[in-house]
Amino acid sequence: MRQAPTEPESWKRMVLGSLPPPAWLSSDAPHSDVVLSSRARLMRNLRGFRFPGFLPPPELLEVMSLVLRAAVEATPHLEPVKSLTQAERDHYVGCRLISPEFAWREPGRALLIDEARALVAMINEEDHLRIQALSAGWSIGSAEALARSCEGALAQRLEFAWTPEFGFLAASPYNAGQGRRLSCMLHLIGLAHTKRLPSVVRALGARGLSARGLFGETSRAVGAFVQVSLTGGDAAEFTGAVDYLIQEERAARGGTRAFERKAREAADFAEGSRSLSLADSLRVLAWARWASVAELPRFPASPRAVDAFLARMDVRPDDREQSVPRQRADALRRFLG
Repeated sequence: MRQAPTEPESWKRMVLGSLPPPAWLSSDAPHSDVVLSSRARLMRNLRGFRFPGFLPPPELLEVMSLVLRAAVEATPHLEPVKSLTQAERDHYVGCRLISPEFAWREPGRALLIDEARALVAMINEEDHLRIQALSAGWSIGSAEALARSCEGALAQRLEFAWTPEFGFLAASPYNAGQGRRLSCMLHLIGLAHTKRLPSVVRALGARGLSARGLFGETSRAVGAFVQVSLTGGDAAEFTGAVDYLIQEERAARGGTRAFERKAREAADFAEGSRSLSLADSLRVLAWARWASVAELPRFPASPRAVDAFLARMDVRPDDREQSVPRQRADALRRFLG
């Protein structure tokens, strides 16, 4: 007999259900069979302050105060958030609106977020200000325009650290210069199944692009969910690479019978599992997403339904807490059932 959810589990599910979904889950998503979302991130630091990792709490609080004061005047559509519950933090990480590394409980940390959940700014993450905009499907132009609009408004009231030699200064030298990272989240199940994904990742690296997993720099490309990013250089190179990946991924999905078998095996595995690691859950969802695109019976009617489940799923990788793998398995069975 299935065990009833505990009170904390039910409470967390209710909290997450009440939070608005991110804008990138819109059904109006170009090339959504392959691309989940596009993201533009701008890193900025205030002149006269050391980077957050070297600042004592009083100065972190001063930086936060300066940014929030400027935001009230320049970006009134952004809501300041100085504290989060654990459930809210997990939701924003799952939606990829904030990074898993954001030390949200430490002094001087805050968020600025818009009502549509398309734009968020983290205060005192790795840099004083990290502005990121996410849009649905392959739409990097829309995401970058939104992020730059926010940055331009704040730049009227804040002095950002910049030099002619290095450009915008950043805590990581890889981010200095333009202080910009363009990325998109792709579902490359075809390239993964045909064993071409490792060579594709190496080729991207040779062109100055990076490939990571769903949750940024410390995550792997599990389940063929791959985040492709450009830190500096020509945006046209990034656009061309993503267009090429979309084309190659569609061509690699040609072996329908083998793909159908793998998708059904993944669903059977999830149905028979009473606990699931994060990696196994992502592999099951990768095949479920392909099956949704292929319109197979038994699977969700739209790949965006799978994307929405990904955004709500408990992404804590620490499976030493025994309830987490069980909760994941229960949620995935309900979703696929």
